[in-house]
Amino acid sequence: MLYNTTKAKLTAGQTVLGCFFKYPEPTLAEYIAMQGWDFLIFDAEHGSLQPRDVEGLCRAAELRGVTPITRATTNQAHIILRFLDAGSHGVHVPWVNTAEGVEAAVRAVKYWPRGERGLAGTRAAEWGLTESLADYTERANRETMLIVHIETIQAVEAVDEYLAIEGVDVYFLGPADLSHSLGHPGDLGHPQVVTAMERVAEAVVGSDKALGIYAGDADFAGKWIERGARYIATGTDGFLKQGMREYLKELRA
Repeated sequence: MLYNTTKAKLTAGQTVLGCFFKYPEPTLAEYIAMQGWDFLIFDAEHGSLQPRDVEGLCRAAELRGVTPITRATTNQAHIILRFLDAGSHGVHVPWVNTAEGVEAAVRAVKYWPRGERGLAGTRAAEWGLTESLADYTERANRETMLIVHIETIQAVEAVDEYLAIEGVDVYFLGPADLSHSLGHPGDLGHPQVVTAMERVAEAVVGSDKALGIYAGDADFAGKWIERGARYIATGTDGFLKQGMREYLKELRA
């Protein structure tokens, strides 16, 4: 039965740590879940994951008490629906550039009366076997997370409008895409990029939403935790690269 431990921690004012994962391998997802993350984000935007893959990955995360979240391919209701029905406890929605886009994401994630998510006895609802669909929709509206990406200058400029919209849990900074949007791809320390990220932090921190950010290393994550970010995500590939390269470098020295 859906109970979102990550959302509960955020509501209690805690900081949560998660990891993007893009491989259709539940065994590997389970192994990574056992390392102590609060949540895993199954990446269907920058990976090849399909709803059937995500269903197995969600089972693996749930088995180890880790919140399964999916980064949807795009901000379209019929795509978001399939990842939620597979069992995701929340979705990252990328490339949201207007307040209208935020509202569309909320309506795709939430059931009546807030939204228009399609209802059926799917895995997310435990096939209607453990509770009525009416009870399920009420619980899903309460427990399911929505993480909206801010990764373009258009989104940065609209952040105050975003904060007035009910139903979003986290506004998530994507530094790499934001740097690209500003014409400085990959230069996360460029003054324009730093200013844009700080603009979002000023708006979100202290509101009833949590600030999230992608952090490739612990130093970057630590700086943003100090700045008020409470939803921190990193990537699996960086750990694989670092560990393997250090091992080979030491042995071939």
